Amino acid sequence: MATDRSDEQLRLRATLATIAPGTPLRDGLERILRGRTGALIVLGHDKVVESISTGGFTLDVPFTATGMRELAKMDGAIIVDKDVTRILRAAVHLMPDHTIPSEETGTRHRTADRVARQAGFPVISVSQSMQIIAAYVGETRHVLEDSGQILSRANQALATLERYKLRLDEVSSTLSALEIEDLVTVRDVAVVAQRLEMVTRIAREIEDYVLELGTDGRLLSLQLEELVTGVDTERELVIRDYLPVGRRSRTPESVLARLESLSSTELVDPAAAARALGLGTGEHLDGAVAPRGYRLLAKVPRLPSTVVDRLVDHFGTLQKLLSAGIDDLQAVDGVGELRARSVREGLSRLAESTILERYV
Repeated sequence: MATDRSDEQLRLRATLATIAPGTPLRDGLERILRGRTGALIVLGHDKVVESISTGGFTLDVPFTATGMRELAKMDGAIIVDKDVTRILRAAVHLMPDHTIPSEETGTRHRTADRVARQAGFPVISVSQSMQIIAAYVGETRHVLEDSGQILSRANQALATLERYKLRLDEVSSTLSALEIEDLVTVRDVAVVAQRLEMVTRIAREIEDYVLELGTDGRLLSLQLEELVTGVDTERELVIRDYLPVGRRSRTPESVLARLESLSSTELVDPAAAARALGLGTGEHLDGAVAPRGYRLLAKVPRLPSTVVDRLVDHFGTLQKLLSAGIDDLQAVDGVGELRARSVREGLSRLAESTILERYV
């Protein structure tokens, strides 16, 4: 049965978190490497694993890194529970279905590959000759790297993210000013959507590095969080602001999925981003579009999302919101005099500061 790739990626991420630096399992694996012995470890046990296991002996003892290191000195596989809290069996001879295809050549790696495919549990292989640790999850093989190498790539990605985030802030501020002046074109929206998607993709790549680094990636995790806080919200607000009216099949979720499905080559093309947003093709890039006001209202302090939705539903466009007086705002359900004044003053301050940032 074919495995869903997204599900397999999630399982791989979970496995990498289990064997990241700072975890008991990683400690045990590194002890095995330093001892220059090999190992085959199955992270889970059920009837399928039992059916392909012969020999060895049952332990069912608490998991410890030193215990796993000592057991690895013997021939055979080690079987632990899926939460890696207990060592269940050791010195086990695994006999997976030989008809399962595998591109691995070494006996230990080929067995690990086939067991992972047949049993559905992650399998870790430590190579005695090559001095590497490989994780097999479904049809995926992932070789663990030294933390220094991962950190080097992660820092390069973080520097790239900083540049892209700076450019995103610039185009986002420009879009806000154009929204207030009612001068937004499809191209302006597409460029912001492009940058949001690019920043998101780089951030996800760094998240994978953070996951694999474990305790070694704590500082990287803090830097990433500081850079991308609010980006996911901004993506949703841009889509909701410019979602074409009258297309029932278009939802913020479906538009987001279309943006995520764009290849790297397509993503740098504003026309492709515009198509994903449902705003037309290349010849429509200079066409005018009007925001509903979600982005600007989200910046008004202490304004609940339910009230934001009612304001947008009532006025329809940002320009009508900006020109609405206190009495007009009070006509909206849930907006009393105090809230109406707060919205009016908040929008006025935002409009003034945004224009000043653009032209001063």
